[in-house]
Amino acid sequence: MGTDYFVGLLHYFIPLPVVLPLFAAGVKLALGIRWPRLQQALSVISLALVLVIGLVLMLGSHAYGPQVVQVGGWEAPIGITLVADRLSALMVTVSAAITLAVLVYSIGQGMAGKAEVAPLSVYQPTYLILVAGVSNAFLAGDLFNLYVGFEILLTASYVLLTLGGTQSRMRAGAIYVVVSLVSSVLFLIAIALVFGATGTVNMAQLGERLPELSSDLRAVLQVVLLFAFGIKAAVFPLAAWLPDSYPTAPAPVTAVFAGLLTKVGVYAIIRTQTLLFPGDQLNDLLMVVALATMIMGILGAVAQTDIKRLLSFTLISHIGYMVFGVALGSEQGMAGAVFYVAHHITVQTTLFLITGLIERRGGSTSLDQLGGLVRIAPILAVLFFVPAMNLGGIPPLSGFLGKLGLIQAGVEAGTPLAYALVGASVLTSLLTLYVIARVWNYAFWRTPSEGMVAEPGTVLEDTETDDPSTAALGPGEAVGPSSRLGDTSTAATPVVTSVVLPRSMVGATVALVVFSIALTVLAGPLIEYSSDAAVELQARGPYIEAVLGGDR
Repeated sequence: MGTDYFVGLLHYFIPLPVVLPLFAAGVKLALGIRWPRLQQALSVISLALVLVIGLVLMLGSHAYGPQVVQVGGWEAPIGITLVADRLSALMVTVSAAITLAVLVYSIGQGMAGKAEVAPLSVYQPTYLILVAGVSNAFLAGDLFNLYVGFEILLTASYVLLTLGGTQSRMRAGAIYVVVSLVSSVLFLIAIALVFGATGTVNMAQLGERLPELSSDLRAVLQVVLLFAFGIKAAVFPLAAWLPDSYPTAPAPVTAVFAGLLTKVGVYAIIRTQTLLFPGDQLNDLLMVVALATMIMGILGAVAQTDIKRLLSFTLISHIGYMVFGVALGSEQGMAGAVFYVAHHITVQTTLFLITGLIERRGGSTSLDQLGGLVRIAPILAVLFFVPAMNLGGIPPLSGFLGKLGLIQAGVEAGTPLAYALVGASVLTSLLTLYVIARVWNYAFWRTPSEGMVAEPGTVLEDTETDDPSTAALGPGEAVGPSSRLGDTSTAATPVVTSVVLPRSMVGATVALVVFSIALTVLAGPLIEYSSDAAVELQARGPYIEAVLGGDR
C-alpha cells in the first residue's frame, strides 16, 4: 500500500518541472516591475522546488522504473505523454541545479536591476520560460512534444541572447535565429516523415513500429532526425555558429546556454539511437562525427586568445566525448555518455560563470589584457583552477572518471574506429589541459598588464546597484574597465571603478564548484546510476511498457 501510494504521488510530480517555472513566469509578467525583491524570491523558490522534484523523480524512477503521466487523462498514443525515467530525471535534476545557480548569479550581477538594460520584467520571466522548455524537452514522451520543448527554449533564448540590443549581440542573435530555425524546420520535416511512415509520433509506439520498416526508410528517417539534433548539439560540421553566438551574451546567459542547451540536443540523440533506432546502423558514421568534433573543436580552442571563445570551442570538442559513448552502442559506452553529460553541464557552466567574474574583476576576457589575477583575486584563481582541472580530466575528478569510462568502452569495442576515438580522446584531453594552462599562465600567473594596477590608496566608486559603497585598494590591486552587463566590449582605457564582486555572484559560483566536486565524491553511486540508466535505455522494454501498458 505504501509503495502504491508513493508511485501514485510520484505521477503528480512529473509535470511540475514544466508547470512551476511557467506559473512563476506568468506571475512575474503580471506584476511587471512591482515588488522586485518578491519577484526574485519567487524565481529562486520555483527553481529550488524544481531541483527538489528532480531529486524525487530520480529516486522514484531508480526504485520503481520509468514513471509516466498522461496529461489531461488522454491515454497514449493520443494524448501528451510525459515520462520520467532514469535519464530524463537525471537531466532535469542537473539542469535545475545549474539554472538555479545561474539565476542567483544573475541577480547579483544586476541583470534584473533598475539601472541595467535587461529589466526584471523581461529577463527573469524569459529565463523561467527557458527552464520550462528545457524540462519539457527532457520529459517529452512524443516527438511533437519534444519539438514544442525545443521551440519554447529557443524562443526564450532568442530574447536572452539579444539582451541590451548592442550591435554584436543583434548580429550574433541573427545567426543563432537562422541556424535554430533551420534545425527546427528539419526536425518538423522529420516528424512529418516519421508520422507518414508509422502513423504515430509517440516515442514508445515508434519503438515498436520503426523496426518494422525497411532498412533504407529507417536510415533516411534516422539521418534527418540526427541532422536536426546535431545542429542543436553543435557537433562537427554543424557547430560553426556556436563560437560566434554564445560569447557575445551576458555571462549568466552564456553560461546556461553553453552548459545546458547543447546537452538537450545530445539528450535527443541518445533517445533517437536507443529507443527509436536501436542497433548499429549508423554507429560508424557517429564515430566519425565524434572524432571530428573532438579534434576540430579543440584545435579551434588552441587558436583563441579570448577566454569566452576558447571555452566555446572546448565545449564543441567535449560534445564529441558524449557522441563517442552513444556511437559505441554498448551499455558501457552509453553509461559513460550519461555520466559525462551530467559532469560537463556542471563544469562548463561553472567555467563560464567564473569567466564573468574574471571580466568583472579584470575588465576583459582577452588573455592579452589580463594578468596577475592569482595575486589580485586569489579566490578567482581557486574557483577557476578546480573546474579547469576537472575539464582537463585530472584524476581523481569526475572529468577523469568520465573519460576513463569512455576510453575503456572504446577499448572493449576493439574496432579500428573505436581505437581511433580512444586516441582522439586522449589527444583532446591533453590539448584541453594545454589551453587551460595557457589561460592560467596569461590571466592568473604572469605580471599584471599595464593599466590594471592601481596606485596604493586609490579610492574607487562602485557603479553597481548592489554595491553602492566605495572601496580603497591596497598596493598593486587591480582596476578594471567598467563592466556593466549591457556592454561586454573590451575598453582600451581603464576606468576607475570598484571591482568588488557581489556576494551572490561569488556564492553561486562557489556552489557550482562544490557541486562539481560532489560529482567526484559521489562518483560511485552516480556511475552506478548511469550504468542502470544505460541498461534501461538499451532494454527499451521498461520505457515502452510504462507508456503503453505491460499487456502489449
